[in-house]
Amino acid sequence: MAHEDNINTAAEASTSSNSKSRTASSVHDINSEKPPFGSRFLTEEADVWSQNAWDHVPPPDDQGEIIAAALARQHIAPVPDDDKPRYHDRPARHWDNFYKMNSSNFFRNRKWLHLEFPELVTATEVKAGEMTIVEIGCGAGNAVFPLLDSNRNPKLHLHAYDYSSQAVKLVQNNPLYISPPMGTIHSEVWDLSSSSIPPQVEPGSVDIIILVFVLSALHPKEWSQAIANVHKMLKPGGLVFFRDYGRYDLTQLRFKSGRLLEDNFYIRGDKTRVYFFELAAAPPSPKYQIPDSPTGPVFTHDAPGDDLSHVRPQPLHDQPTINPSFLKPGFLEPPPPGKE
Repeated sequence: MAHEDNINTAAEASTSSNSKSRTASSVHDINSEKPPFGSRFLTEEADVWSQNAWDHVPPPDDQGEIIAAALARQHIAPVPDDDKPRYHDRPARHWDNFYKMNSSNFFRNRKWLHLEFPELVTATEVKAGEMTIVEIGCGAGNAVFPLLDSNRNPKLHLHAYDYSSQAVKLVQNNPLYISPPMGTIHSEVWDLSSSSIPPQVEPGSVDIIILVFVLSALHPKEWSQAIANVHKMLKPGGLVFFRDYGRYDLTQLRFKSGRLLEDNFYIRGDKTRVYFFELAAAPPSPKYQIPDSPTGPVFTHDAPGDDLSHVRPQPLHDQPTINPSFLKPGFLEPPPPGKE
């Protein structure tokens, strides 16, 4: 799944007309051309267009009224109850249609992941050793292929899963998939909310899971099983890199009548679903217990302060996102005698 509503990514910051150099103010290098999210603080109004997103931007005084009015309008005419089952029944078919309508050239590579989650770069280095990375909701492969293209680690193993068969076809037809320059890659259809993990993935074998704009496509009732699957795949000490839609951005507020499925859960014009998360409801530090999870997994918030709202310079907050990383607690067990 890869429906990012035409947002510009961190690595693709819009260029101002006067080509002024990009600036940021934070504990990071303030002169960095592409500072990571969490370090983009707008200190000079004249610099507003020098980045495509800023952190901790105070909302306009009337934003509460604007949000309340938009939500009230949406609640007047939600999706009729009789129509809801057709959106929840086999939602992958709507993503199939989405990928049929859009060629692989429609999707931009997510090179910004390398900036926001530098562990991905480390995994591709020559001496990184055995590394397994799984992307869930891979779409056209715009996260795994930049990794594969820059990979220098012969022991890197990439897995790309999506519940859209059309998305997987795009991945499997990519020249990098057919002839990977180094390492291995495997892709197939798999539903994150299913009752079992992919057969090619052993429990506790994955170092990093990429989960970007994926949970928002699932029904909230499916989240617990989804996170249980993520937990089962990860090694102790494994990482989850998560990004998804934040609540009350312009995309949410602009939904018209007949789009609201449930609170903060909508149907797009192409019939794909999208949920907008509340920042305070993101897995907090230090631990997060998934409600009603069959296995009761617990993740440690590995990057306190990274669960920030990011907004583009617009009259109203636009495209806030939640962008933390999580760690599966524990340590790898020592190898059995004779296997060191």
